[in-house]
Amino acid sequence: MLPVIALVGRPNVGKSTLFNTLTGTRAAIVADEPGVTRDRQYGFGRLGPGPCVVIDTGGLVTQTSGIAAQMRAQTERAVAEADRLVFIVDARAGLTPEDHLVARDLRRTGKPIVLAVNKAEGLGAAIAAADFHALGLGEPQAISAAHGSGCRELMEQALAGLEPGAEAETAPTGAIRIAIIGRPNVGKSTLVNRLLGEERVIASDEPGTTRDSIFVPFSRDGREFLLIDTAGVRRRARVESPLERASVAKTLQAIEEAHVVVLVVDAHDTVGEQDASVLGLALERGRALVIAVNKWDGIPEDQREEIRRALELKLDFVPFAPVHFISARHGTGVGELVRSLVRAYESAMREMSTPQLTRTLERALVAHQPPLVRGRRIKLRYAHQGGRNPPRIVIHGNQTADTPDAYRRYLANVFRQAFDLFATPVVIDLRSDANPFAGSTGSGRQRGNARAGSGNRAGRRFRRKE
Repeated sequence: MLPVIALVGRPNVGKSTLFNTLTGTRAAIVADEPGVTRDRQYGFGRLGPGPCVVIDTGGLVTQTSGIAAQMRAQTERAVAEADRLVFIVDARAGLTPEDHLVARDLRRTGKPIVLAVNKAEGLGAAIAAADFHALGLGEPQAISAAHGSGCRELMEQALAGLEPGAEAETAPTGAIRIAIIGRPNVGKSTLVNRLLGEERVIASDEPGTTRDSIFVPFSRDGREFLLIDTAGVRRRARVESPLERASVAKTLQAIEEAHVVVLVVDAHDTVGEQDASVLGLALERGRALVIAVNKWDGIPEDQREEIRRALELKLDFVPFAPVHFISARHGTGVGELVRSLVRAYESAMREMSTPQLTRTLERALVAHQPPLVRGRRIKLRYAHQGGRNPPRIVIHGNQTADTPDAYRRYLANVFRQAFDLFATPVVIDLRSDANPFAGSTGSGRQRGNARAGSGNRAGRRFRRKE
């Protein structure tokens, strides 16, 4: 599974800035005042020797009441979930008493700690790190989260020896990897037990662990599946236990390993902010998405249409994701859900030939030409497949960097319809072809025109002499 890295430290040392740099996003709000981040923020780390889950925290504070205490509790949960801790301090503020207190608390966890001295731009690395040797946490790493300097080296140290586990390597060949995600008590484990068998005990959650064995093989309708459970599967009698908890870090790990992600929501609560956030992360990773609205059998007929409309509004950013209304407890709709999972997997892994893709591109261009950019038409010439899970279509042409997002979405929808790419996002990768005459003295036609021009000038001079 993906390693989990928690960014910790006192408030206002640059944790959120580092989070944005490591994840390549602007997901964390950054402001020059302490206390902006209060809840944990999760993302996929893109910088370093390999992928990981990164957790931004509000900070370890000494206050024991009010919002500060809640912020500390959130940070402590992130620390418990993490495999490694990145302790961030401020080079310009120097070593503070609060840093000593944070270092003391982190040492007690027994987890590996990497010390990052942030805001070191303009300072020599040795000068920036000098004071912080006193913390006794090894060699401080001088970085600038705002400018990105030293961040890759920091992650190389933080992730040293933490390659993703080998669990997936033991998966049955050709098995469809399914991640079932969602908030607690929406019926994830009930659905899992419905898929696997009523009395089967698969795994259990242990508090504070993030690298449980959660790969569960099973067969259904003649297909092999590998379930990636994010909550721990228990006996049916314990499914509704308050012990059922879903770590967001585990959810992100499961998304990374999956072919298809199933978001389970409660029909009585519909889609919440956390659901949309996790769904957005699954979309970012390009996973095929299926929505399962559970406990549908308990909804009165006169309320169902209203719930459907609310779902359409809240899920408008994933219009390609099919929605299934099910009852995991009674099995209603679960068969149709499984058929969607198989179809989504086949779409995400589909092979598409270059001639077929190029012909589809040509039809799309005839139906709707790209817009003009500074008076020149964007030209798209041919397409080929660049990857699977998600399907990636590489299109070559000129001025492709100026292609509007709306036209990219149009192309994605055309290819999705043409190749029946069900339930999966389609990545359109536009590339501009290199000009073979760039940097040369010009093309043959240009050189010919130049020679003709010089000949005309010579003729005019000859006539003037006459």
